[in-house]
Amino acid sequence: MRIFHLFLPLLWFIAEGEIITLKEMYGEIRTPNFPDLYPSDSEVTWNITVPEGFRIRLYFIHFDLEPSYLCEYDYARVETDEQVLSTFCGRESTDTEQAPGKQVIVSPANFLSLTFRSDFSNEERYTGFDAHYSAVDVDECAEKSDEDMVCDHHCHNYIGGFYCSCRFGYLLHSDNRTCKVECSENLYTQRSGTISSADYPNPYPKSSDCLYRIELEEGFVVNLQFDDNFDIEDHPDVSCPYDFLKIKAGNKEYGPFCGVKSPGRIETGSNSVQILFHSDNSGENGGWKLSYTVTGISCPDLQAPLNGKIDPGPTKYTFKDQAVISCNTGYRVLKDNVEMESFQIECRKDGTWSNQIPKCQIVDCKMPKELENGFVSFSAPTNTTTYLSSITYACREPYYLMTPNITAGYSCKENGEWMNSEIGSKLPLCEPVCGVPRFSRSKLLRISGGSLAKRGISPWIAMLSSAESGRAFCGGALIGNKWIVTAAHCLHNEVTPEEKSLTPEHIFSLSYFNITLGKYRTQKKDDTEQVFQAKNVFLHPDYDTISFQNDIALVELSEKAFLNDYVMPVCLPEEDVQPEEFVVVSGWGKQFLKRLPEALMEIEIPVVVHDLCKSVYQKMGRLVTDDMICAGLKEGGKDACSGDSGGPMVTYSHHKQSWSLVGTVSWGVGCGETDKYGVYSNVYNKENWIKAKSGVKY
Repeated sequence: MRIFHLFLPLLWFIAEGEIITLKEMYGEIRTPNFPDLYPSDSEVTWNITVPEGFRIRLYFIHFDLEPSYLCEYDYARVETDEQVLSTFCGRESTDTEQAPGKQVIVSPANFLSLTFRSDFSNEERYTGFDAHYSAVDVDECAEKSDEDMVCDHHCHNYIGGFYCSCRFGYLLHSDNRTCKVECSENLYTQRSGTISSADYPNPYPKSSDCLYRIELEEGFVVNLQFDDNFDIEDHPDVSCPYDFLKIKAGNKEYGPFCGVKSPGRIETGSNSVQILFHSDNSGENGGWKLSYTVTGISCPDLQAPLNGKIDPGPTKYTFKDQAVISCNTGYRVLKDNVEMESFQIECRKDGTWSNQIPKCQIVDCKMPKELENGFVSFSAPTNTTTYLSSITYACREPYYLMTPNITAGYSCKENGEWMNSEIGSKLPLCEPVCGVPRFSRSKLLRISGGSLAKRGISPWIAMLSSAESGRAFCGGALIGNKWIVTAAHCLHNEVTPEEKSLTPEHIFSLSYFNITLGKYRTQKKDDTEQVFQAKNVFLHPDYDTISFQNDIALVELSEKAFLNDYVMPVCLPEEDVQPEEFVVVSGWGKQFLKRLPEALMEIEIPVVVHDLCKSVYQKMGRLVTDDMICAGLKEGGKDACSGDSGGPMVTYSHHKQSWSLVGTVSWGVGCGETDKYGVYSNVYNKENWIKAKSGVKY
C-alpha cells in the first residue's frame, strides 16, 4: 500500500528536468545511475533527431520502473512534436500492459523524444531502463499517399530519400515531381510526315504547350489529314476551355479543336504551317494524330531526245521533281560539248525546268591505238570510229607474230572503248619471229676453214666494232629486237695478274663500240646494215676472267632493231645440245692465212663429248667446266678463230623448224688444229639469267 507523505505538494516546485540532445544515427539511453536505483524527483528528456528521409526505431532491452495506475508515479514517455506515442511503467516480469516488453516504436518522422520521470519516493528497489535507438530508411515510394508528393511517372527510393524520373520524351519540372513534355521546337522540313500528341494513342501529358512547325520551300502547299481517332478534353457548354488544338497557315487560322470529332482534311494553301496544342493540369484524353503531304506547282511535260529516254516518264512533274535524261545503248548525253552518261533537270517553283533537254550523240571510240610492229585496218566504211564500227589488228609478217593469236577483231562498244571478244580492251603484242631466215641454207662444204655464208642466211649475226677505228673485234647474236648475246670477255680490257679481279673500270664504256646488224661483207658497207650504240651492258655475275667460266654477256641496243629479211632474231634453246649433234658457227674472224675473210664465214661441226674435250685440255693445263660446250673435228681444219669470239653457235630444230642459239664462241688453242677443239659458252644453262635480264621469253 502506497503511503502519501505530507510534503507531496512540493512536487509542484521541482525544477525543470535535464534535456539531452542526440543527433547520432544510433545510440543507447539509460536512466540515471543505471543499473543501480534511479533517483527520486528526477526528470530527463532525450531529444533524438536524425536526417530527413529517416525515421527513428526505439526499443527497450531492460525496463524496471515503479508501476502505477496510468503510470502516474514514475514513467517513460515517448512522443513527437505533436503527439504522445506511448507511456510505459512497471516491470517486464509482471503481466502489465504498461511495460514495453518487446514492443518497437517507430517515429512517423525524423524526430523522437523520450522522457524519464520519477516522483518523490519508491516503495521498492527499481533499476530503471536501458533503451536503444537507430535511424531507419523510409521507403517514400511505397508510403507516399498525398497526391502532391507522389512522383508523376517513376519513383526511386534510396537511403535517406527518394527521387522522381519521367518516361522517355518527358522532362522533370522544377517541383521534382511532375512530368511534362518540351515540345516547342518541333520542325518538319520533309515533304511528307506524321505528327501526333505525345504518347498517342495513350493520354497526352498535362500542363504542356506544344508547337509543331512545318516549313517547306516556297512553291509547295501543305495539306493536313487528321485521323478519325481524335480525343481532346472539352466542355459541354464552353468551347474548348481546357485543352485545345489550333492551326495557323499563312494568314489563315483553324480551330480551336477539341472533343472527339476529327477536323478531317485541311488544305492550308501555304508552305508554312504552325500547330499549337495546349493541355491543362488534369484529364486523361487520348490525343490526336495527323499526316501531312505537299503538292507543288506543275512543270510542262517532257519529250525524250532522239535515241534517248527520260526517267521517270511519262508523268506529271511538280516543283522539286527531278527528271534524268539518258541515252540508248551506244549513245551519250551531250551537254555544252561535254559527253556524260546522264543529265538531271529539276522543276522550279515558277513552273519552269532548270535546263533544256540535251541531245544524245553516238559514242565515238576515237582512232584506235597504234600497234607496235603492226598496223590496224578498218572495216567499211573506212575510218569510221563510232559505235559498232570494227577494226582488225595485224602484225608485220613474217617478222612478227601476234600474241595472243586472236581470231576476232575489235569493235567500238558503248563504253567508248575498242573491245575484242577474246582479250577485251587490251592490245595484242607483235612478238619477233625467231630462228626462221628468209633465205634457205645450202649444204655447207666441209672444208678447212669453212665457207662463205649465203647472204641473209644468219640474219641474227651481229658485229661488234670499235666506234673510233671501225675495227671488228667480236661477234654476237640478236634475240628479241633489242638484245645481243655475246661473250663476256669481248666487253672488257685485259685483267692483269696484279689486278687479280674484274672491276667496273675494266668494262668498255657504252660509247666505245658499235653494234651492226644486217652485216655481210667484212670490210665494205652493206646497204642492209643497221648500226646501234649500246644502252646497257650486263656481264654474267659468275663470269671468271681466268677460266672463262660463264663467258657470256648481254648488250641492250640503244633502240629496237627494224626486222627484215637480213635482220631477224635467233631463238633461245628449249633443250641442251647433245654430243655429235651438228652445229653451225658464224663469224668474220681471221682464217689460217692470218687475214680477214671477204664476207661472213660459216662452219658446220659436230659437238664433242664433254669428257673427251675435258681430258684433251686437261693435258694442256686448261680447265673445261660444265657450262662449256666443245665442238670441232678431231683432225682439225674447222674451227672458230680470232675475231669470232661472242659469235653464235646455232642448231636447227626439225620439231620447231627454227634455229636456236646453243652457244657463243669463247676460247680455244689455235684455230682448227688437230685434237684441239673450239670451246663455247653454253647458252642453255644460262637461259634463266638471259630471260630475266632481257625479258625475251623464246
